[in-house]
Amino acid sequence: MASLTYDLTLAGLSVGSAAALTGIGLVVTYRATGVFNLAHGAIAMVTAYVLRELVVVHGWPPAPAAAVSLLVVAPGIGLALDRVVFRPLAAREAGPAETLVATLGVFVLLVGAAYLAWGGDARGDAPVIVPDDPWAQLAAVVALAGAVGAVTRWTRFGTRLRAVVDDRRLAVLGGIDADRVAAAGWAFGAFTAGLGGVLLAPYLRLDPYGLSLLVMETMAVAVAAGMRSLPVAVGVTVAVGVGQSQLTRLHPGGSWQEPLLQAVGANLFVVALLMAALLMPAIGDASPDAAPAPPVTARFRAPPWAWAVCGLLFLLPLGLAGTDLTTSVQVPAMGLILLSLVVVTGLGGQISLGQAAYAGLGALFTALLAAGRFPAVPALPELPALALAVLLVAPLGLLTGAPAVRRRGLALALATFAVGVAVSRFVLAQPYATSGLDLRRPAGFTADRAYYVLELVLLAASLASVHLLRRGRTGRALAAIRDHEAGAAAAGVPVPALKLFTFVAGAGFAALGGGLLGMGVRSFDVASFDPLRGLLWFAAVVVLGADSPLGAMAAAALLVGLDAGTKEGVAAAVVGVLAVQLGRTPGGLPAALRLRYPAFAAAVLPARDRRPVLVRRPKARGAVAAGEARLTARRISLDYDGITAVDGVDLTVPPGRVTALTGPNGAGKSTLFDCLCGTARPRRGRVLLDGRDITRLPPHRRARLGLARTFQQLAVFPGLTVGENIRIGAEQGAVRDPEAVERILRLLALGPVRDVPAAGLPTGTLRRVELGRALAGAPRVLLLDEPAAGLDSAEIGALRDVLRALAADGMALLLVEHDLELVGALADIVYVMTDGRITATGPPGTVLTTPPPSETVPEPRGSR
Repeated sequence: MASLTYDLTLAGLSVGSAAALTGIGLVVTYRATGVFNLAHGAIAMVTAYVLRELVVVHGWPPAPAAAVSLLVVAPGIGLALDRVVFRPLAAREAGPAETLVATLGVFVLLVGAAYLAWGGDARGDAPVIVPDDPWAQLAAVVALAGAVGAVTRWTRFGTRLRAVVDDRRLAVLGGIDADRVAAAGWAFGAFTAGLGGVLLAPYLRLDPYGLSLLVMETMAVAVAAGMRSLPVAVGVTVAVGVGQSQLTRLHPGGSWQEPLLQAVGANLFVVALLMAALLMPAIGDASPDAAPAPPVTARFRAPPWAWAVCGLLFLLPLGLAGTDLTTSVQVPAMGLILLSLVVVTGLGGQISLGQAAYAGLGALFTALLAAGRFPAVPALPELPALALAVLLVAPLGLLTGAPAVRRRGLALALATFAVGVAVSRFVLAQPYATSGLDLRRPAGFTADRAYYVLELVLLAASLASVHLLRRGRTGRALAAIRDHEAGAAAAGVPVPALKLFTFVAGAGFAALGGGLLGMGVRSFDVASFDPLRGLLWFAAVVVLGADSPLGAMAAAALLVGLDAGTKEGVAAAVVGVLAVQLGRTPGGLPAALRLRYPAFAAAVLPARDRRPVLVRRPKARGAVAAGEARLTARRISLDYDGITAVDGVDLTVPPGRVTALTGPNGAGKSTLFDCLCGTARPRRGRVLLDGRDITRLPPHRRARLGLARTFQQLAVFPGLTVGENIRIGAEQGAVRDPEAVERILRLLALGPVRDVPAAGLPTGTLRRVELGRALAGAPRVLLLDEPAAGLDSAEIGALRDVLRALAADGMALLLVEHDLELVGALADIVYVMTDGRITATGPPGTVLTTPPPSETVPEPRGSR
């Protein structure tokens, strides 16, 4: 027994040591560039293939082949990626979502290139280049981590590296070549990826997907290390490797315990990835009220003639026969799967890398229900089985939707990918669930042509439902979340509920497409729903336009057509090339058309559909006397990281008055503002609205009770027109008034630009748009965070007149503003805040006679 334990430990050390290189490479790349390299596994796979090519095919000795592979090819890939893809992204300060899509583009490009160069057959003859001594391998990895740590901490390069990571622009102003630092990070990260790949390849059969996915599964160690601590990364990886190896010795009795434990034992890195993605602090997760990042896909509405052409192309296969028609059967099913990404990513703005899992569950559940193998359900005909499978899978979208409520960007991408991999490994790939399954087509639709008609009917119905969703009130609310989540919440949009809705709806569409895809090929093939295919699908939809269902249809035709009509891997390579172009042309192919061919794009991709939108009648609502409307803060206190930002603040905002809050930077004004609005919850104290305690209510609930706000950084929705921005507030606010939009447009002189997209409008106009959005819901209390920022004197005068009129009409206004002239002209009462406390209160003529302190203090996070 002791010998077995020791042998298993050695085996675990070998795998863990190789996997630890993934953590080291990811951490170094992230610290040098700020990029979490999802293409790390693909670099590892390509390097392993190059080594095998040199040794096995061309007969090179292992030593020089390893030197070329690890010291030339792998770093060369890293340098090429830095120069061609990521340096342009850094130069224009691209958002994390664009960078994420670029890394996915690199991933699918390298996987496609590997398929084209070496095919998809698994190779079991990967050469061994290091001694088969696990302790020596571990010692080498520890030495490498120590060397990296020493360079980072005690060398001039390490100092420059830390400076670039802390503030790239400031480092450049200080004379540091940030591009050179980033290039070194990419080269070293690619080297560690290649080294990990050649060490892992002998332990499994080498194929483009298998090794890439295995390396991606080990990303958990970098997340567990907080993307900083190399000792933690190495320690966690070795522990997981040894633990996975030791679990293989356990064989409990029971029909379901043993296969489940065997699955866990073989996929402990997947479990670690899932736990790290869901439980660890979010990596690269921006604040929800931060300025919105640029969109990852251009926003457009396809003209009717484009849909007519698409419909004609989808009808053409009805005139085909033989293998051509059989291949075409896959296109509508794939279109439905990709339509799920339009709902989640295009409409909801959420990154989801796990849709392949829901498509696979749709196919699996359909097969189980039709075969009578689903628990407590008798065998069903194929169409009812498909319908029930969709209903069963759709709620499972909460598996990825739940993390989306509190995560975004990279953190959400990792969480959704981890869920997708877990579903694939522990459900779709398990023989106890899938052995002996086949899928038959529904009675009356067994022939290819009849089945294709069935698919078209279901696809048309799904497209119609997405169209109605997009054009309706819910679609506008989703667009607001996509453009500015905090602004949407401030407008009364129920952000958490709508995020969950997109994932549930997306899971349903993916399940429908997966079930149809399985019935189309008459089998359940787990390889069709591999997690890495989900990455390819996501990249394809994004580059072809996730904001429009037409992009999903084009992506489906492209993927199926290229895979069937050309060599395997061409589709991935094409999608990869398009995805990496996001570094030079943000917004994908639609944006590229607008940039390069503006006249053609103006006809093909009109920016907006300007038809009028119906407005709901206002709901009946109890009257509230003007004298009762007020906002009160009682003994509000809040700490950030041990620093007191707000300390026992009392504040009252009466109706019909303008209350101002001033003070130096770092005084805590923004933190107090966040406590009043609901984006922060105080440690102590209460917030009352009309005497009702709203301390624990989220922002959208407060908005619907009559509390509206604006932001210091503009919170408008650039993907919507000016009129639609204001309509969001009217539809979600405390009172639904059918005349609200027109009244606000007149009040703020926005009528001439009502149908103009908000993106690109001048700051003064956007300030009015944001104010109009806040006013459209008929609030009783309005909180304004530096509303004069960026305005000229004429615009400030107009703003002053509007705010005076609102106060005269009985509204309660709280103004956070540094412009003391505006405060003196508007405010009835002024609170002066210093070091988290109210230090003076009174009329502006009294309080503002003594200028506030000019010195600034270090700002706690979230305060000003």
